Amino acid sequence: MQALFDNPGLMIVLTGLLVGAAAALIGPFLILRRNSMLSDAISHSIVFGIVAVWLLTGLVSGPVQIAGAALTGVLTVVLTEALVRSRRVKSDAAIGLVFPALFSLGVLLINLYAGNVHIDAHAVLLGEIGFVWLDTVALGPWQVPRSLVWMGAVTAANAGFVVLFWKELKLATFDSVLAHAFGLSPQVLFYALLFLTSSTAVTAFDAVGAILFIAFVIVPPSAAYLLTDRLGAMVLLGVAIAAVSTVSGYGLAVAWDASIGGMMALMTGACLLAAFLFAPRCGLMAGLRRRARQALQNEARALVVHLATHEQGAERAEENVASAMRTHLGWPEARAREVLWRGLDEGLVMRDGAMLVLTPKGRAEAEALLQPWRRAGG
Repeated sequence: MQALFDNPGLMIVLTGLLVGAAAALIGPFLILRRNSMLSDAISHSIVFGIVAVWLLTGLVSGPVQIAGAALTGVLTVVLTEALVRSRRVKSDAAIGLVFPALFSLGVLLINLYAGNVHIDAHAVLLGEIGFVWLDTVALGPWQVPRSLVWMGAVTAANAGFVVLFWKELKLATFDSVLAHAFGLSPQVLFYALLFLTSSTAVTAFDAVGAILFIAFVIVPPSAAYLLTDRLGAMVLLGVAIAAVSTVSGYGLAVAWDASIGGMMALMTGACLLAAFLFAPRCGLMAGLRRRARQALQNEARALVVHLATHEQGAERAEENVASAMRTHLGWPEARAREVLWRGLDEGLVMRDGAMLVLTPKGRAEAEALLQPWRRAGG
């Protein structure tokens, strides 16, 4: 077992997996509440909390540090909401006022009082996941990376909270008014969620930094949101995408001798791009296919209207033939062939020698399309 804990690559990947899972468990609820950027504000403002806890207790890690700094994240939201309630600034401007102030205060305190202590704003924001295996703590007979222990505890806490309050979180996220009617307190749940977000950010900062935490808490759930409309599936897919980003990011970072944390964050973006392009319902390619099918369907409807308009006239032999789709309707040959195949497949038209004849279904379709025009006096 100790050989596993002494394996640098394995410890780096496991730490990344735990950070990704912990962040992706709570990220969907922030995204669905349109509060995802609060994670950015919290991850910066906890610098003030980390320094404040050190000044009061002398601790730079452990549960007291996590809880104290996490309360700073909650303070960020409380101050933001207070500014919004004043009706003098909007929510985005309030966030932009509060977290830079707390972050700046934290950096100032570091420079004044923590110059000789292992607290650095650069490390808080960027971290260095490649060194997590060097800082160990005794856990029974084994020496286990400290980040792995604390991230495991935080991930378990986040998972327990989501499982225990699943129904309440689901109801409060989608309909806070109904949640109030059922006697729930959506605001309390929201602050508990933010406390967990802050705790995760504080625990992750030493290993992966705030930037990678923000990537994990926002990007994988956003990619999952493009793939599914079910909240449970969104949470699970978010965790899975975070895991894929961690493993692939580490592999590419080693292969290309690049930043491990940076490559993991980049892979979350790659997963989001893939979901944006190829999601079966909301993806860009699916949208293009739908629009192409709709355009083809509309042109098939135009064909049946054209045939219905001329089927009783003397020009029927000239208009109701396949060649008229190019010469009279102005469609290129390839497009005319696609439209004709669509009409034949849908049973709207049929061939009668060289003539194109409406089927009963096609005639009914044409009548439905022409009727409003005829009522208007066309």
